[in-house]
Amino acid sequence: MQQLAELLQNVPGLRSIDLKDVRRLAQLLRESPEIGSIEVKGWFGTGVVITRTSAAPLAVAMPAALPAPVHAQDQVRQDALARPAAPVVNLKEIRSPMVGTFYKAPEPGAEPYIKVGNRVTAGQTVCIIEAMKIMNEIEAEITGVVREINVEDTQPVEFGQVLFRVDPNG
Repeated sequence: MQQLAELLQNVPGLRSIDLKDVRRLAQLLRESPEIGSIEVKGWFGTGVVITRTSAAPLAVAMPAALPAPVHAQDQVRQDALARPAAPVVNLKEIRSPMVGTFYKAPEPGAEPYIKVGNRVTAGQTVCIIEAMKIMNEIEAEITGVVREINVEDTQPVEFGQVLFRVDPNG
């Protein structure tokens, strides 16, 4: 990592980057499987690309399950037949476009922009993310019914983190 920090310091326009910044970028890459690479550019179009390397997944031995008693197996079969299959819902995600602090309402004590079960339309403000002391209104990119809110008020969020899941057919 020290070598990467030194390399980045040689990119014009990035002289202020240090090992702590490189560690944050590496951590972001590790913790965000949806991010394959991070590109850092300087003033003159020069830059560095940090790419995820995929390691082969480790084989994990799963403990063998003990067979259930016969009467328990019969009960499970009856329960499965009695219940209709749950409908498969194709939820769409609204992700954070930046790193910052999530706010569910325009000000403390105010009603949240949206709640689970609310219908949202594309372009509607769904939350605020504070980044570098700037309040950024985040708008829905899809229309549908909010099924999940995955972030608590005032919680820090990362770039690409799922904020909401919306049912476009709801």
